[in-house]
Amino acid sequence: MHQYLSNRVKNLATSQTLAMAAKARELRSQGKDVIGLSLGEPDFNIPDFIKEAAKNAIDENYNSYTPVDGYGELKEAIITKFKRDNNLEYSASEIVVSTGAKQALYNIASVLINPGDEVILPCPYWVSYSDIIKLKGGIPVEIKTSIENNFKMTGEQLKNSINEKTKMVWFSSPCNPSGSVYNEKELKEIVDVLKSYKNIFVVSDEIYEHINYKGGHLSIGSFDAIKERTITVNGVSKAFAMTGWRIGYIGAPEWIARACNKVQGQVTSGANCIAQRAVITALNENPDKIEYMVDEFKSRRDLILNLLNDIEGFECNVPDGAFYVFPDISYFFGKEISGIKINNASDMSMFLLENALVATVTGDAFGNSNCIRISYAASKEKITEAVSRIKKLLK
Repeated sequence: MHQYLSNRVKNLATSQTLAMAAKARELRSQGKDVIGLSLGEPDFNIPDFIKEAAKNAIDENYNSYTPVDGYGELKEAIITKFKRDNNLEYSASEIVVSTGAKQALYNIASVLINPGDEVILPCPYWVSYSDIIKLKGGIPVEIKTSIENNFKMTGEQLKNSINEKTKMVWFSSPCNPSGSVYNEKELKEIVDVLKSYKNIFVVSDEIYEHINYKGGHLSIGSFDAIKERTITVNGVSKAFAMTGWRIGYIGAPEWIARACNKVQGQVTSGANCIAQRAVITALNENPDKIEYMVDEFKSRRDLILNLLNDIEGFECNVPDGAFYVFPDISYFFGKEISGIKINNASDMSMFLLENALVATVTGDAFGNSNCIRISYAASKEKITEAVSRIKKLLK
């Protein structure tokens, strides 16, 4: 019956991060000891003060449909957070709360992208950007970066990629999958290019802002020249270890926010009521409350880099944020290991899963065919064992 499916869904790629996680679960169901370093899911428990807020919301009988764009109290907490952490000023009518940051991105694509519009994506980019854009008829335009410049796009590269069809630029900082963080000078280069193009909009995905080892996260929307054309996307999945609670949000010019609200009203309506009440408490607290997680992630980063750098053929940069390493493993392309030829990053990722029982994600999913993504959002014991298996297998 496959022929009855829409062309849209036939052409849609499966999320490689979720596909690898599903393959790992399948192997575990067969009794195999798979170490999962594919998903970007913190292994911490949710902080107790957030749990208490959720319990209180249940006791206070929050159980009704929520406003499509979020509770007023949550929008006020988001406004306060944007001002406190990002030097961004929004009003309530410029905030939309969604069922995860992924839905927020889908909303944005729905209201701004027409068929044939081009969207610039610095590579590597988060796995779902490209296919969300394609679903709306947009054309992803990839800007290649390299490990030598920490996988960051330059202003010159951006300028050379713009043409009359360019509608948007999407990027994340800190970046998933590379962990790269754009500093003030680098963001200013991008702003200096875009300020001359009044019809180009920016999606700034800042879901990892607090997992930043340099400190002083800077939002591109804080630059006056671009703030009226910037949509800032954020959420609580990563910094607060609330992946399953599914709360994301945007700050955007009112006309964009209203359009996103309109789309969401026809798709899911408002996000979960209990989760929203818990997030009010999460965002109103000082980010210092979650500093212990960031410290642990940094320690894990240092551990996994030390271990990976001891494997011939793994070339790593030092990520400044998020909880991924993105090693270049092209050294192995064309080689045979245990009788299996490694032609590309996808081959390597599957080889490691099937033979070392370590789940990673191919860099092809992120627009870079020379790398694989390894998450260190796992315990140090699991990280150490996983890299030990990889090293033994490749040796």
